[in-house]
Amino acid sequence: MAITAKPMDILILGGGIAGLTTALSLTKFAPTPPNITIFEIRPEPATIGGAVNLTPNALRLLSHLGALDEIRSAGYGAECLAVEVFDLYTNLKIAESSFGGPEGKGLGDPPFTALRITRGEALKGVLAAISKHPNIKLLCGKKTVSINEDDSSVTIKFEDGGSAQGDILIGCDGIHSVTRLKHVDPERKAIYSGICNAFGFSPRRKLSTSNEYEPTHFSVSGMNFGRRGILLTSFHAPARTSIYVGALMQVPEIADRNGWRAAGADAAKTRNEMLERHSGAANPLIAHLIEDAEDLFLWPIFTLSKGGKWATERVMLIGDSAHAMPPQGESTGIVFEDGVLFSRCLARWMVTRREEGVPVKEAFDAYENLRRARIDVAFDESLSVVKTVQDTTWLGHKIKMNVVPWYLWWTRGYREKHFVEDVTSCDIGY
Repeated sequence: MAITAKPMDILILGGGIAGLTTALSLTKFAPTPPNITIFEIRPEPATIGGAVNLTPNALRLLSHLGALDEIRSAGYGAECLAVEVFDLYTNLKIAESSFGGPEGKGLGDPPFTALRITRGEALKGVLAAISKHPNIKLLCGKKTVSINEDDSSVTIKFEDGGSAQGDILIGCDGIHSVTRLKHVDPERKAIYSGICNAFGFSPRRKLSTSNEYEPTHFSVSGMNFGRRGILLTSFHAPARTSIYVGALMQVPEIADRNGWRAAGADAAKTRNEMLERHSGAANPLIAHLIEDAEDLFLWPIFTLSKGGKWATERVMLIGDSAHAMPPQGESTGIVFEDGVLFSRCLARWMVTRREEGVPVKEAFDAYENLRRARIDVAFDESLSVVKTVQDTTWLGHKIKMNVVPWYLWWTRGYREKHFVEDVTSCDIGY
């Protein structure tokens, strides 16, 4: 097998966690480290946002890519052995989704549990790993106005008059992807899911009778199910002085982006909405966390239709730009898997087919053949989240509280199968 010494020139649109981890994956698996330039529209990488749960498969990949060591050395995140599920109106724990494995040490070999971490700190950890690779450049403040490709290259032109040319372009620019809308599949636009995430961070109250913190009913992460949505309450740092509060709830669609921006910025209205929706909670902590939450923001959740076009001859979509879906517990891990599997397919092409003059589209097709079925299943699963969040009657809530434990028990084996999977070494069929 011939290995070319000439490194590829790879362009990536999107300096979020998808683009950065894809760059790390390409660097790790390519036979010769490619020259990678990442273009981000914002003036600097966005280190704001809510808190995500990095499941065992996500942590395994971050470990392979060198980012988990950076996250751990910085002391980011709170280890999560399980997401506990509670009935809002009784405060009774009805179920849990565990990451502890049979011995409580995690899942897989080596074992990993999960990590609840803010999006900003996860991004900082990945940026720290990026900084150790001189072949990766990150350029911010670059707004794309056009994308063109021919038989030998792809060219991006920017609003500031500049341009960039590479062998391939990877779109990691999210649900409202410029790569998709300007080039790959312009007709495939984002669709509002009908639900929003209202989130903020609440400093813990001290008890009036002592200097101790108000106790929590959850160990690390708790999902509190009510008639009008789900409230996530979770620690996100080892000190446990702050609790992430995230409310998934049904919200009528607003006509345009400016309307959504105005709604998102109205913290007082969002707080009142959250309090009203979660009134009647058996645990007074619920109201306290909503009342004390700082930097409250309302974020509409958009999705893409199932299927769609992911690639042209030299441009590939990765992550939300290709298959954005409602949150279903492991979305971040799916994005990391995308980057690793695509990089492995591209690396195989570099080693076995590039010197023969075979178009790079063969690697793109191999990745799609490998990935489509998994994404379709995840998409179908995500639709159940939308149904769970929708407003319901008291009877509907009672039924839900009986169904959720059964559903989590029934699907445990399926979830754990993915949590132990290592896509850095699995058969890619190419």
